[in-house]
Amino acid sequence: MNFSENELFGAALIGFDMIDGPFLKWKKEYNNTKVGVNLDDFAMNFYLAFRGGNQGSKKPRAILYDKFYIVAFPQDLELCCLFMKPHDIDDNIKQLNKIASRIITEMDNEELEDSKSEDSDVDTVEEIMRLIPNLLSETKMTTPELRRYFKLSNSQIWKIMSELENSQKIKRAGKKGRSVSWIAC
Repeated sequence: MNFSENELFGAALIGFDMIDGPFLKWKKEYNNTKVGVNLDDFAMNFYLAFRGGNQGSKKPRAILYDKFYIVAFPQDLELCCLFMKPHDIDDNIKQLNKIASRIITEMDNEELEDSKSEDSDVDTVEEIMRLIPNLLSETKMTTPELRRYFKLSNSQIWKIMSELENSQKIKRAGKKGRSVSWIAC
């Protein structure tokens, strides 16, 4: 990040009271620039954004808003916030937007391809429905075992098993842990 001192237009120290929570201890403005945010009202929001979460959790160092960004430095229970006016960030945001759009499109295409490969066509489903009763005539198998055996999703195997059970080709043979065991009728 390229930093220029003239980007700094304000600073604030947010303290923390054990009873009342975060509060604005002091604020200072530089270059007669208004932050555009009432710091008294947003002290808790900034404090929680930068200090919230459990011990050791990931916490931001800076947050970028439309017209400014905040960099925070914790010290004990207090939080020093520097308010900055970014220069020439519009071009960077436009470039990042293009990258994000491209990634979204790629991920949507991958998800679509994965769902197509997971969805069995009608012939395959009919073949699986013919094979399962034959397979279960020799042994008991649980739903997860059958799902992995035929490489089906959980919803696909349950749809097939329900149809086979309704047509009385298979029946439930008890439970193995939390899984249903099946046998042929």
